[in-house]
Formats: sequence, C-alpha cells, structure tokens
Amino acid sequence: MKDYTKSHIKSLKPSSTLSINEKSKKLSADGKKIFNFGFGQSPFPIPEKVISSLKMNAHRKEYLPVQGLLDLRKAISKYINSKNNGSFKEENIILGQGSKQLMFLLHLGFNGDFIFPTSSWVSYEPQGIIGGNKIHWIETSKENNWFPTKNQIEKTIKKIKDQNAILILNSPNNPSGAVCKNLQEIAEVVKKYKILVLSDEIYSELQFDGKYNSISKFYPEGTIVSSGLSKWCGAGGWRLGFFAVPDKLKSILNFTKVLSSESVSSITTPVQYASVEAFSGDHSNYLNKVRNILFSVGQYAYNKLKSNNVLINPPEGGFYLMPEFLNSKFRTSQEMCNDILNKTGVTLLPGSDFGFKENKMLTRLSYTDFDGDLFLKNTDGSKKLDDDIIKKYAPNVVEGTNRLVEWSKNL
Repeated sequence: MKDYTKSHIKSLKPSSTLSINEKSKKLSADGKKIFNFGFGQSPFPIPEKVISSLKMNAHRKEYLPVQGLLDLRKAISKYINSKNNGSFKEENIILGQGSKQLMFLLHLGFNGDFIFPTSSWVSYEPQGIIGGNKIHWIETSKENNWFPTKNQIEKTIKKIKDQNAILILNSPNNPSGAVCKNLQEIAEVVKKYKILVLSDEIYSELQFDGKYNSISKFYPEGTIVSSGLSKWCGAGGWRLGFFAVPDKLKSILNFTKVLSSESVSSITTPVQYASVEAFSGDHSNYLNKVRNILFSVGQYAYNKLKSNNVLINPPEGGFYLMPEFLNSKFRTSQEMCNDILNKTGVTLLPGSDFGFKENKMLTRLSYTDFDGDLFLKNTDGSKKLDDDIIKKYAPNVVEGTNRLVEWSKNL
C-alpha cells in the first residue's frame, strides 16, 4: 500500500499505451520494420450506420446537458439492461469523453481507497495517484486466470481503514485477455463489507463466446458499470464512454456530474447523436465477424507462442495475450521488451506497466496489427478461420509472432 501525495504527480510519465503507439510510428517513419503489438486499438472500421448517423448530425453545434443527450442515455439504459438484466434508468447514466475521463473523475471525487488486481489497465494507478488515493494491489496468478479470489479480496479489505473502498474489476481483461469466472463469489465478499465495485466492461461485447456476465447481476446496488464505444465499435477517437450508477450511489453520480461540468462541459454533440444508433441499432452481424476474427487471430498467436519458454493462457475476449517469458537474462520486463524491440521489431508492453513486479517477465501482446476493414470484407463470421486466411489477412501478426517465437528460443 502506498500513501500518495501531490509530490508523486511530478514523477508520472505519459500513458505507456499512448507512448508505445507514438514510438512505433516514429520507428516506422525512420524506416524500421515494426510489428505493433503494443497499442490496444480496434483495427476495425466503425459500422456504416453509425458513420451515416454522424454525417447526418455533423451540423449540430449546441451544448448538450452535462450528463448527456437524453435520447442517448435512454438508448444506453435499454442496451445495458438487456445485457445485464439491470434496472438502470436514463437518469442513472452519465456520459464522458471516453470511460477514461469518468474514471479519472471518480478518483478525484471518491473519498476512500481503491483496490486493483494485477493485472490492471495502465491508467488505473496513475489516476489514483493524481486523486491522492490509497491503492491496494492484489497479486493474481496464471492458475486463477489472472483474477483475484474471494479470500484474497477479503484479506485486502480487512486491511483498509473504515473499509471504505472501490474494487476495480475489468473483464474481459486488459492486459490478459482473460474472462472472470468467479464473479458471484467476488460479489458475495464485497457485498458483505459494503465495498463498491467499478465494473470496467469496455471489452464486454468482444467476449468470444458472446455470453458476457456482469458482476452487477449479483451486486446491483453497489456496482458502477463502465463502458463506451472505443473497443467494440472501433471508435476510440470519438471519445465517448459512460457510467451507469445505481440509485443508492447517487452521490457518486452527482459529484461526477459536477466535476465534468467544471472540466469538459459536455461531450461532442454530433458524436452523441450518432451514438444513439450505436447503442440502439442491430450490429450483431458486425460483432459476430469481429469476434470471430479476434478469436481466430488470438488462437493462432497463442498456439504459436506457447512452449517450454513461454507460459500463456488462451485468449477469451478483447484482443490481448499476456505471455510470460522464462529467462534469467533480464532484470526487468521493461529491459526485456527493449531487447525484443531491438532484435525483432516487435513492440510489447512490460508487465510492470500493469501492476506486476518489475522482475516478473510478463508482457502484453495486442494482436491487432492488421487491416480490419479488409479482413471484415473477406469473412462471414460463421466459423473459426484457418491459418491460411490469417496469413493472408493478418500477415504482420503472423510474422511478428514468428519473430517472437525465434527470439524466445534463445532464452
């Protein structure tokens, strides 16, 4: 546990995911062959109906309510309740410039501690530092699919003064690509101690089996659901996310609304109108194809990488793998990633960016270095794609993975 103060803000660095993207682009511009496995961005185009809706609303220029366009909040309410069997009303929804902004405001406004499992998204901890919050880490393991157990959570809660805290749970997970299977038992322990949960469900539509489950089903009164457009809709640059906040946590909704009003005023107006189509339209054909491609490419990379030198779990959602390289040559995962980049041209993020100890040789691999538009046009989404199709439409993933395999043989 660390007690962060404002002095820690000066030591913060730019987001590692954004930094690796900029570094990759610079290396490519300098003529180096780069396999961009470091940046977690959807490679797929935005659905045509959503784009058409943006074009139709491009003329809109008025400020919208801080909490968001009412029609959009109604659409999100219906969308999320149909997925989670929930009862979130439109007044429970607040929009943000991506879910990232809303999480930042939560860190600023919540007076309590935060619990992060490793592995956790790279921005959770820096936001906690900026918010001046106490952070408690729960170290997970490959054997538990990179999610905390009920006992681990209870042990951590008992260390927290006044037991006033928020647990952030992200499934399917960034960086592991894993899906949480023990949601009900986690819900039981956090409910017992009245610990709140922020359920980061940004990858929920990309769970490969299409059977997403939310902890809000088991703990609706204490769970804030977070999601947005960036991953499933391919619209990361549109910067639209949302929180769905239960009635009993109206105070959190209220301070988030106030902080948003004093920072961004409101979310881009044409994007809000276009997003009504995103959350209310039928995009099942698009999503089936996207899931099939991501599952097939992920399985390809997983099957190639797993070996005596590389420990790895199969991907279950999103677009990530988290290989662990067994070696005694490097002191830190960052040092190892630098060596991989220099020798293979493959960019990976070190496990230390996601809460793991520096000497644990874990990395995050994003298998999205391909033309998603071209791939979508050449698949029907009905069956697993064979290796020949993957080699044709995801050649960088194939070559980059092969280079990693060869590199790992020298460990």
